[in-house]
Amino acid sequence: MIRPIILGCLSLLLAATPVLGQPGDGADELRRFLDDPTALRADFQQSLYTTDSEAAQVSDGVLMIKRPGRFRWEYTVPEGQLAVCDGDRVWMYDQDLEQVTVRPIDDTLRGTPAMLLSGQASLDETFEVIDSYEKDGLDWVELRPLAGSPEFESLRIGLDEGSLSRMELKDSLGQMTRIELFNLERDADLDDSLFVFVPPDGADVIGQGDEL
Repeated sequence: MIRPIILGCLSLLLAATPVLGQPGDGADELRRFLDDPTALRADFQQSLYTTDSEAAQVSDGVLMIKRPGRFRWEYTVPEGQLAVCDGDRVWMYDQDLEQVTVRPIDDTLRGTPAMLLSGQASLDETFEVIDSYEKDGLDWVELRPLAGSPEFESLRIGLDEGSLSRMELKDSLGQMTRIELFNLERDADLDDSLFVFVPPDGADVIGQGDEL
C-alpha cells in the first residue's frame, strides 16, 4: 500500500535532546527551499516503525519533483508501487494488486508533505511551525497541519545546507516513519513525461480518473 509522503506515516524519534537555535532560522531556510523553482531528483530510503514491532520495514526508491505542482514517488525495493502527481490529480499504482487509485488535488491533499514539497501548497497556509532547532548536523523544522489530517499528526523536516535531507512523520495510528534522501540533484533534467500516468491495461481504476 502506498502511504509514505502522500498518506503520511511518521518517523523514528531521535533520542538526543534537541539544541534549540534562533527561532525562525530553520523555518526561513525551509521557505527558501520551497520557493526554489528548481526540479529535484533524489534517492530515498523509507523506514516504517509500527507500534508493535522494533524492526523497521525498509523501502528504497526515487523521488522526483518538478515545480510547480508535480512529483513522482517510485519504489524500487520492493518494486511495483508508484505515486504520480500531474498537477491536477494524484495517481497511486499498486502493481501487485493491479489497482490504480486517483484523487483530484483538493484542500485535504494540499495539507500533506508531498503537496508542500511539489509547490502545490504554501507552508504558512497549510502548516503551523511548532519549533526550529539544530540537531545531528541538520537544521530542523517541526510542523503541524493547520487543517485536521486523518493520515498524520506532525512532520519534521531536516535541512542540510539548505537542501532537503530527512523527513520524519507521525502517523495518527502511532506509526513512525523516517525518510532519508541521498544523492539530491537540484536543477535535475526531468522530462515532463515522468509526471504523466496512464493506467496499465487491465488495471482497476478507483476514483475520479474517468471523469477528469
